[in-house]
Amino acid sequence: MERQEEATDSNAKPPQEKSRWSLRRLLRHSSRYWYLLPAVVLVGVFLVLPFLWTAYWSFTNYGGLGTPQFAGLSNYLTLLQDPILFTSFGNTFLWTVGSLLLPVGVGLLVAVLTFELIGGALYRLPFLLPYALSGAVVGVLWSFVLRSDGAFNVMLRAMGLEELAKSWLLSPPWNTLAMILAHTWQATGVSVVLFLVGLQAIPRDPIEAARIDGATGWTLFRYITWPLLRPMTVVVIGISLVNSLKTFDVIWVMTQGGPYRSSETLAVTMYRETFLLFKYGYGATIAVVLSAIVILLSWLYLRRTLRSV
Repeated sequence: MERQEEATDSNAKPPQEKSRWSLRRLLRHSSRYWYLLPAVVLVGVFLVLPFLWTAYWSFTNYGGLGTPQFAGLSNYLTLLQDPILFTSFGNTFLWTVGSLLLPVGVGLLVAVLTFELIGGALYRLPFLLPYALSGAVVGVLWSFVLRSDGAFNVMLRAMGLEELAKSWLLSPPWNTLAMILAHTWQATGVSVVLFLVGLQAIPRDPIEAARIDGATGWTLFRYITWPLLRPMTVVVIGISLVNSLKTFDVIWVMTQGGPYRSSETLAVTMYRETFLLFKYGYGATIAVVLSAIVILLSWLYLRRTLRSV
């Protein structure tokens, strides 16, 4: 009887009071989403809107002055016929493979070998310090090392290997491989730090149980440590994949994409066409293609790996 009376009382509330009650209920249940609003606004303003504006420019002939003139798919057709496109794609592929194999592989090796080593922090220090340098500084340093009369060629001549000395930054594909080496010197540090975090998060019980059963060295790493480290490996490879596709500063400082645009990647081609040749519409087209590649590869990688983690 009391419940029936409460129900009749609630039904007897005036419409204005019922609307206030429903609004208060809506605010109470949606309060958790208000905490996401600042992040959504920032992403929308600084990422989504610029991308949409760039996508609009890619369909125009815009030189930086005046009003953009709609050009349809002409920029995309020009891009497909541009001979530099295949060079940029090839170098971008080399950067992607090199950045996945070298910084990630060396970072994993250093982290595992020094994790339980006495004084391991001192051994990791040479790999961590370069990460504090900017890409421009790394490019300047390695330009002095790899030029014709640089430190690397001087060392080769001192060892009697003068026939191996060459202009490393002027000979493709050695210039791209040399810049990947410079990038590896800088980027290995973050991989070491992330893998160390992953190693510290591994529970010690499976490790100790495996050691009691006689597992050591490579066997312990392959069957125990590596599977438990896989979630962090997903993060490290994902970061390295995205960074390799948008690398610009090291390349521009060391070679500016030369000689004769032989070491350009998509990021460098985009910069050259937009800010040096003032083809904003064509540069926006390259930016859209590069963004699509980054999003597609990231989605495929995460979809495949997270399913099995």
